[in-house]
Amino acid sequence: MILELSLSNIFSLRDEIKLDLQAAKIQTKKGRELETNLFSVGDEQLLKSIAVFGANASGKSNIVKAIRACVDMIRSSHNYNEDTVFGFAPFKFDGYEQRPSSFYIRFLIDGIEYEYSFTMTRREILTEQLYYYPNGRRSLVFSRDESKGPEKKDIYEFKPMLKRPMDVAANTSRKTLFISRASQMDRELPKLIFRFFCDEIVLDYHLPQSLSIDQMLSGQKAHILEVLRTADSDIVDIRQKGNTIETYHKSNPMVPFDFDTEESDGTKTLFYMMLSMIDIIRSGKVLLIDEIDTSLHTQLVEFIIGMFNSSDHAQLIYTTHNTHLLNTDLQRRDQVYFVNKREDGSSDLYSLYDFKDFRDSYDMEKAYLQGRFDAIPYLSKPKF
Repeated sequence: MILELSLSNIFSLRDEIKLDLQAAKIQTKKGRELETNLFSVGDEQLLKSIAVFGANASGKSNIVKAIRACVDMIRSSHNYNEDTVFGFAPFKFDGYEQRPSSFYIRFLIDGIEYEYSFTMTRREILTEQLYYYPNGRRSLVFSRDESKGPEKKDIYEFKPMLKRPMDVAANTSRKTLFISRASQMDRELPKLIFRFFCDEIVLDYHLPQSLSIDQMLSGQKAHILEVLRTADSDIVDIRQKGNTIETYHKSNPMVPFDFDTEESDGTKTLFYMMLSMIDIIRSGKVLLIDEIDTSLHTQLVEFIIGMFNSSDHAQLIYTTHNTHLLNTDLQRRDQVYFVNKREDGSSDLYSLYDFKDFRDSYDMEKAYLQGRFDAIPYLSKPKF
């Protein structure tokens, strides 16, 4: 589970932006009513979902793109060759193309907090650090600063929890993150960190291949059918027979339909999406979705967000421009972020919680559309 994410100089995110999944201390009546949107780890209360709102081309999708690019580097950099160009671009104006980009994350594995960060250009890693809190106190695992080279012993600093770390450093080029190479070379703590980024952060929803439909539906069939009914489907039952999925309809519940050949593409997409969501929620993973409202009715989007907010400890980070989701009955003020495009082309991210004069009793959607939080398009009448 994630506590905090920070990014800078990636795509339109020129200045550092931060997504904080640690719950604020909201003592209002609305805040107490939405305590199910939180979960506790020790003394920490974390948010189960965060929404990022903004106008088209404001940069909200760049936040998801940037996180995906950095996580993909962690997953893949041990395979990078000398000609590899990393999958992001720095901010293009005011000389920022020559400045480093950065990624920082705080997260929990089995109740222990970790901090991991790195800086890079499009072609090489510049710095990298890993800290952890084994007894509630911050402790260095390793640090790396390529500017102190060329000798590896000058570039790296290690603490005793890593086995033969200089062997790993000797095999880590400036194209490669140390944590990726160390995991590949069978070092236990780096493997734990690497598995977190591979297994616990889901960069987009997909159907898990390892489970049968029956396993996926177990205990969740009612939720699936409710979603399909919300989408104006008359399906009343779903069953798996061998490798075939059969559906049964309200008009005659005794007649089976072949799911793959006789149901609409929209029904099939929604069905598989819901199976993926259920697997993510059951496993307590973190899901990133860009434009969650694309091709989905508002009620379905609210249902999906509600599934995460009712989960044990799954987390959802999503972008949207659907203003109907700006609802104090659905989410707390600290779960709502806005992205605004500045005149210089950079994107600014800020939380609704920062607006101290905004009360839970106010109409969040109306205030947003009136421009109270910026992050909306300002249009003049066209002349024909």
